[in-house]
Amino acid sequence: MATGPKIATTPLELFEGYREPPLLSKVWNPLILGTMGFVSVIIANYGTRKPLFSGIQKHILAAGVCGGIGKIVDDYRNKYLADRDAVIRHYIELHPEDFPPFERKQYKDVFEAWIPNR
Repeated sequence: MATGPKIATTPLELFEGYREPPLLSKVWNPLILGTMGFVSVIIANYGTRKPLFSGIQKHILAAGVCGGIGKIVDDYRNKYLADRDAVIRHYIELHPEDFPPFERKQYKDVFEAWIPNR
């Protein structure tokens, strides 16, 4: 029998467990910035009235440098988000009285009575 995801009952349980991010999110920033570097050289060639793909080494270099910058930005963002989550987790551990356990809501509590407009 299949089991669904574990439902968190306390705020600290929201930070438990690690899920591997999808492949596309790992390569998205380097891919987009690398493409932007490649296209920027094409635009520069168009602006100087050269053939669009002349100086292919410039295209490769720009795509590589911009892709590397994208990887650095992605790593910095992941580190920042991990540090932020660690600070929040630590604060919740130090102040459990400010974060009571979640109380489960039932549909009868969520839905309001339906009164038709006539």
